[in-house]
Amino acid sequence: MSLAFTDTETFTPDTKTKDNTPLYSQLTSSNVSHVSYHYNPEVSNYHYGPHHPMKPFRLLLTDHLVSAYKLHEVMDLYQTTPASKEQMMKFHSPEYIEFLQKVSPDTVNRATASREFNIGDDCPIFDGLYQYGSMYSGSSLDATSKLISGISDISINWSGGLHHAKKYGPSGFCYINDIVLSILELLKYYPRVLYIDIDLHHGDGVQEAFYTTDRVMTCSFHKYNGTFFPATGNFNEVGIGRGKNFAVNVPLRDGIEDENYVKLFKSIMEPIISSFQPSVIVQQCGADSLGCDRLGCFNLNIKAHGACVKYIQSFGLPMLVLGGGGYTPRNVSRLWCHETAVLNNVELPNGKLPDTLPYKSFFGPDFSMHPNLGDRIENRNTKKYLESVRIRILEQVRFLNGAPSVRMDEAPTTYAKLTEDEEAELKELNEEYEREKKKIKDEARNGEQYC
Repeated sequence: MSLAFTDTETFTPDTKTKDNTPLYSQLTSSNVSHVSYHYNPEVSNYHYGPHHPMKPFRLLLTDHLVSAYKLHEVMDLYQTTPASKEQMMKFHSPEYIEFLQKVSPDTVNRATASREFNIGDDCPIFDGLYQYGSMYSGSSLDATSKLISGISDISINWSGGLHHAKKYGPSGFCYINDIVLSILELLKYYPRVLYIDIDLHHGDGVQEAFYTTDRVMTCSFHKYNGTFFPATGNFNEVGIGRGKNFAVNVPLRDGIEDENYVKLFKSIMEPIISSFQPSVIVQQCGADSLGCDRLGCFNLNIKAHGACVKYIQSFGLPMLVLGGGGYTPRNVSRLWCHETAVLNNVELPNGKLPDTLPYKSFFGPDFSMHPNLGDRIENRNTKKYLESVRIRILEQVRFLNGAPSVRMDEAPTTYAKLTEDEEAELKELNEEYEREKKKIKDEARNGEQYC
C-alpha cells in the first residue's frame, strides 16, 4: 500500500518527497490486470461549434486529471495514430468516408449533405472533421490491438465510444463508429463479444451493426420513452435471425438513483455473462448518465457509475473500455479519471483535487472529485417497474440456452506478440525506470534525515 506522508510535529517531508508521493492507494486484490491507456492529444483540439453540447475539450481535462493523480505511473501509456481510410471502410461505406475526407465548412452543400448524409445541427461540418474521426477511431483500434496481442488485459480509450454513427452517415454527434470497428477486429480472434452500454442514450449504432449475429451480444441501459433520442431501445428490439435474443435493452425512466441502478445492472449482467460466456467485453462508459449532465435526466453519482465498471472487471475477462456521451466537461473528466483508477485497482482520495491540476478553475465551486450529482430530478422508476424490467430481461436471457458455438478458423497473425528483442528492450527500459524511481526515493529519504 502507498503511504501518504503528511506534516506532523515530528516529521515534515521535503519538497522532493511530496512531489514523488503517490496520490492514490493500491487496493489489495487477487485480480491483477495489465492496463493500457490510449490517447491522441490532438483530439481535444477539435470544436463542433460554440453552441454545440459536445466538447472534445473534456478529453484534455480527463488526461490532466489522470496525470495529476499520477495514474500514469500504474499503467502503460500509448500515444496513438489515426485510423486509415481502409480501416474505417471496414464498416462505413466508401461514399460516406470519401465525403468526410473532402467536405469542409467552406465547400459543403448543406442541402445535399443533409439529404444524403444526415448532416445538420446535431452533426455539423467543422474544420478537421475527417481527422477528428480518424484520430478517436485510431485510438480505439490501437487499444483493441493491445488486447488481441495479449499485451493488455484492459485497454482504455476515453475519446472513443461514439455509438450512434451508422454505416452510411453520422448520428447523434458521432461520425465514425469506433466501437463497431473495434468489435469487427475482436471477432477475428475471439469467438464471442459482449458489448455493454451505460450511456444515457441507447447504443443504437452498435446494436444495428450486429443485429443479425449471435457472436456479438449487445446490452444497453438507457432512457427510453419513445421520443427521447434516438427513440429506439425498447424491450421488443431483441435481434433477428441468428441474432434473435442477442440484443438486450434496458429502458429506464427519468431520475433513476445510484442504489437502484447498480442493483439492476448487476442482476442483469451476471446471468447474461454466465449464459453468453463472452471471450471479451467492450464497455461503453458514456458520462451523460450522471446527474447534472447538460443533456441528462438521471441522478447517478460518479461512484455508482464506476461500481458498474468495477463489477464487469470482476469477471476477469479482457476489456476494451471506451468513453461516449457526457456534456458537462468537469463531471465527464471526474468520472473517467475515477474509472481509470477503478480499472487499475487503486483508490483516489475523497478530498479536494490536486493543487498541481491544470485548469483547476473548471472544477469549481467545490473543487472536489466526488460532488453530489444526485437528487436533482424526480425518480420515476418505481420498484414495481424496475422489477418488471428485470424479470422481462431474464426471460429473454433464458431463451439463449447457453453460449452459441462458433467455428473459429486459424486466427490471423496481424497482431503478433513482442519479439525476443522487443521483450529484452522493454525489460531493460522497465529496469531503468525502477532504478531511477529507487534513486529518487533514496535521495528523498536521505534528505528527510536532515529536516
